[in-house]
Amino acid sequence: MPLARLLRRLFPLVLLVALGVFLWRKIGSTLTDLNPLATREPQVTVTHNTVLTQVEALGKLELVRYRFKDVVEYKKSSKYPFLPDAKAALVVGGEAVGCLDLRKIKPQDVAFEGDSVVRVLLPAPELCTFQVNHNQSRVFSTENGFFQDAALVDEAYRYAEAQVRRSALQSGILAETQRNAEQILVPMLRTLTGRRVIIGQRLVVPTPARKM
Repeated sequence: MPLARLLRRLFPLVLLVALGVFLWRKIGSTLTDLNPLATREPQVTVTHNTVLTQVEALGKLELVRYRFKDVVEYKKSSKYPFLPDAKAALVVGGEAVGCLDLRKIKPQDVAFEGDSVVRVLLPAPELCTFQVNHNQSRVFSTENGFFQDAALVDEAYRYAEAQVRRSALQSGILAETQRNAEQILVPMLRTLTGRRVIIGQRLVVPTPARKM
């Protein structure tokens, strides 16, 4: 009898424990999320408000890409004579692209001669883009920036970008663009027209210099 009474007294306790385990399995994760002291994975929320501002028709045929590597030592004199000059050294990777703007071809630039020849005048080749590739560039050192190192480095990068343009033009990127245009367009036009293709370049009248 004492054992029976003990079991009757323990039965409600066992039932409560079992019920507690069941409820914990069901809602334990929810309670953990509500605990302000519990650790949790950081959540990132990103809000976009993208607005289309312009649609531009592109007709530029990229024909050649030049890549450059340069070591730039940029020095800027100080405003005050008693302070040393600011210096920045960069290892710069840059690229320039030569292209033709096919939108500039006019109907009168294409002429059929007899039954076997088509003559095409192409627009002048252009330097489409020139830029510093920041993924291939790094700041080697800065000196005497006096808390303006970032501005000094930005100026050095702008100088390096201008140098990419000058180097591309001096290396003959426009002539290479013209040669590549002929190599690509002549076979294509010959296949399309069944004629011998003669490529020429439209003459560009130089703009007279302004009188100062």
